[in-house]
Amino acid sequence: MVQVCLNGERDATDGARIPITPDALATAAAEAVAAGATDIHVHPKTPCGRDSLSPRVVTPVLEAIRARVTVPVGVTTGAWTEPDASARVARVRSWTTLPDHASVNWHEPGAEEVAAALLERGVAVEAGIWSGTDGAARFARSPLAGQVLRVLAEVTDPNPGTAEETAQTLLAELKATGPDRPILLHGAEGGTWPVLRLARRLGLATRIGLEDTLSLPNGERAQSNAQLVTQALLRATDKRP
Repeated sequence: MVQVCLNGERDATDGARIPITPDALATAAAEAVAAGATDIHVHPKTPCGRDSLSPRVVTPVLEAIRARVTVPVGVTTGAWTEPDASARVARVRSWTTLPDHASVNWHEPGAEEVAAALLERGVAVEAGIWSGTDGAARFARSPLAGQVLRVLAEVTDPNPGTAEETAQTLLAELKATGPDRPILLHGAEGGTWPVLRLARRLGLATRIGLEDTLSLPNGERAQSNAQLVTQALLRATDKRP
């Protein structure tokens, strides 16, 4: 499975190709799915480009994307969207249109409460476990661990020379958390492609998109999410290391 992460925390300052509006996100999603993506992760944004969990922001994005594609669509619930955990829970409970799944970063304050609110509403949870945090240890103690859709193993190491080693360490931490759960492994910035290649070798789900990297494997600037998905799938079938 290749998930496409359409925009992330990026905004127009990162380049005109970052989709922000509902229409732009829907077009980017449709192009990425046509290229082979089977799942979508999106950060709904206000007109000024700020990530938001407001139903007035989330609903138009979900409706626009679902009008163009039929694959599952997930959103972020990162703490930066609402620094107060209780406000994040309130936002989830106020949604009038529900995503198929939402990511919850387990190292963030309020993760348990946000995940519980999502599950109560019937929204599947991706447990975001970041490298370099205590997320794996917290997840191991969580009574909700057995209810998540999958673990989103996020390798935050941007160094292409060390990202794979960091990923292996994170996977070992996750293995120690208990029963095997579906894992989606991905990297960020310079570590994106080395971690994606590792995910391919291990037979794990992965993701790619302008949230994670602005560059193609050869270092050239990516023109779109669809181009990144195409390159990711080429590497999924390439038997070379």
